[in-house]
Amino acid sequence: MAEPVRVRRLTEQEGQKLQRIVRRGSTSTVQFRRAMMLLASASGNNVPVIARLVQADEDTVRDVIHRFNEIGLVCLDPQWAGGRPRLLSDDDEDFVVQTAITRPTRLGKPFTRWSIRKLADHLRRNTARPIRIGREALRCLLVRRGITFQRTKTWKESADPDFDAKLDRIEYAINERPDRTFAFDEFGPLGIRPTAGSCWAPKGRPERLPATFHRTHGITYFHGCYSVGDDTLWGVNRRRKGIAPTWSALKSIRAARPDGAPPTYWPHNDVNAPASAARRAFAGGALPSSPNRSVRQGRTGQPRGGNSFGP
Repeated sequence: MAEPVRVRRLTEQEGQKLQRIVRRGSTSTVQFRRAMMLLASASGNNVPVIARLVQADEDTVRDVIHRFNEIGLVCLDPQWAGGRPRLLSDDDEDFVVQTAITRPTRLGKPFTRWSIRKLADHLRRNTARPIRIGREALRCLLVRRGITFQRTKTWKESADPDFDAKLDRIEYAINERPDRTFAFDEFGPLGIRPTAGSCWAPKGRPERLPATFHRTHGITYFHGCYSVGDDTLWGVNRRRKGIAPTWSALKSIRAARPDGAPPTYWPHNDVNAPASAARRAFAGGALPSSPNRSVRQGRTGQPRGGNSFGP
């Protein structure tokens, strides 16, 4: 007849730790129940009695006792891991990541970017190092390694060798001489789009407005100026683009210096203040019908009508 399952003799340190877990309680229910199993077994109780005490299966109690006899108190923290065992090693994951960031054309593929499906198919069919991985597992692996699908973005950089020197002069003018610094920009063409309305009407074909493919209402250019020191923006709408509106705008900048001091200005500034003002001015309703109707904006930020510079 087989001997009953019992824990081995507890050491003084093991007994004190088990009693401390049971008396003080523990944040882990698993630790608390397993400690009770071990103490009850050390007190001479058999497996069926312990199973009724902790409301567990008898096989579970036997497994805990056997694990304690093998590894000691480490059995109080079982290393459970749910789901399927890991199939890919760290080297396999590194190979998957390296393949994902390599352009498919360099690997002999007739396309320029990987999709999850194409990448998983390529890894599975790779004769040198086949790796079987599902699409969802592949997506999770790339996310965990910080690999995301990105689109190539373009940017503009100046090829002027004196770009840094000119930028330093602009920053000096803004910070040291704001009362003499002005910005000038052109924005356009502005397409005058029809504004659709809404109303109650008999059911049928709705009223339609012509699109602006042919620009039946014309186009508009906005020439704007901005005074850095006064924080004032002014501008005018033009029917066409030419040297005359540009020259008129520069004259208005000169007239803004009544003391005769030469102003400092630069075209196409990075702030794009005139363009932003044009969008705000035209967002609320129809554009002015007069070709020389201007938009002027002061410190309050509200556009108002007024002649800013010559026709």
